[in-house]
Amino acid sequence: MQPLKFLTVAAPQRHTATVIFVHGLGDTGYGWEPVAEMFKSELPHVKWILPHAPVQPVTGNGGMRMPSWFDIADFTFDPARKPVEDEKGMLETVDALNKLITAEVDAGIPADHIVLGGFSQGGAMTLLTGLTTERRLAGLAVLSGWTPITSKLKMMVNRHATSLSIFWGHGEADPLVRFVFARRSLEFLKTELRMAPASDSPDELKGIDFHSYTGVGHSTSPHELDDLKNWLKRVIPMAL
Repeated sequence: MQPLKFLTVAAPQRHTATVIFVHGLGDTGYGWEPVAEMFKSELPHVKWILPHAPVQPVTGNGGMRMPSWFDIADFTFDPARKPVEDEKGMLETVDALNKLITAEVDAGIPADHIVLGGFSQGGAMTLLTGLTTERRLAGLAVLSGWTPITSKLKMMVNRHATSLSIFWGHGEADPLVRFVFARRSLEFLKTELRMAPASDSPDELKGIDFHSYTGVGHSTSPHELDDLKNWLKRVIPMAL
């Protein structure tokens, strides 16, 4: 994969932290620019990096070319059969996202001042990257996502995984990445990777902070964005 192109939303004050946010299928980084702009006033020390996925054919959409972080065979997500996952495409995206993280570290932002987040397909890539990267990040934010390539993830996970802070938001009415899939992903993280809910941890900055949203489909909501903003203020506060 070629180096990712991205949109940058600069920190209005001294830059001491970075959020890298990965969009969903068919979108671009511009789709999340309004969120970065909206959060500026309460997170003025944060720079946002909003990468654009490469344009490629997506099998599940009849081979149509669109921005995508990996190929998707179909959109049935039938829990009764093993899904066909584009492991090669996923790992290429993990490598590309790690290069964005490395560039921020090389520019002087410590890894533990960097949050990686994403929506849907981008949420899946956030988990795969954040749980396997050699660096311990400030946290991961997963919106309407799922845990990918679980058959391999357990062998790939880094030593920091159980101490990470993870925000996970999911709409209960999601017709695409259904709510039951989020629950199964969380159960995998709990039983296979020994990751605990944040409520079970004496340290509020460790574990999975899960939020469900009644009536919300495959999208975000003002309530979810407010919860995300408050979580970001905890994991990357002004004074670091």
